[in-house]
Amino acid sequence: MQIESLRPQEIPERLCELSPDVRAAVLIDAAGTLVAATGEEPDELAALVRELVAEADAEGGSPPPEQVEVQVDGGAVFLTRDPRHVLAAVTRKAALSSLILYDQRTLLEAAES
Repeated sequence: MQIESLRPQEIPERLCELSPDVRAAVLIDAAGTLVAATGEEPDELAALVRELVAEADAEGGSPPPEQVEVQVDGGAVFLTRDPRHVLAAVTRKAALSSLILYDQRTLLEAAES
């Protein structure tokens, strides 16, 4: 998939456009500051993403995981990060993890500096 260069603020909306299984998406920067989000209560979602990142990092391993998948009742949460951003998506149960994670990675790579 070829994605044109995107402003970071456009990434969550673009992820929702690419996959109808994405209910909400949030992008935070490396410091944990909310950059952009879709869906309701973006600040709460960003806080949960920061917690998920902290938990993944606490599990150890070097380097820390670039992608995380968490299954929850009725769906899943997918997280992909690079040195600049963390992109997370809340999805319906039927979402294909490989497709969501691929789309997230592709969108992060398309982010303008």
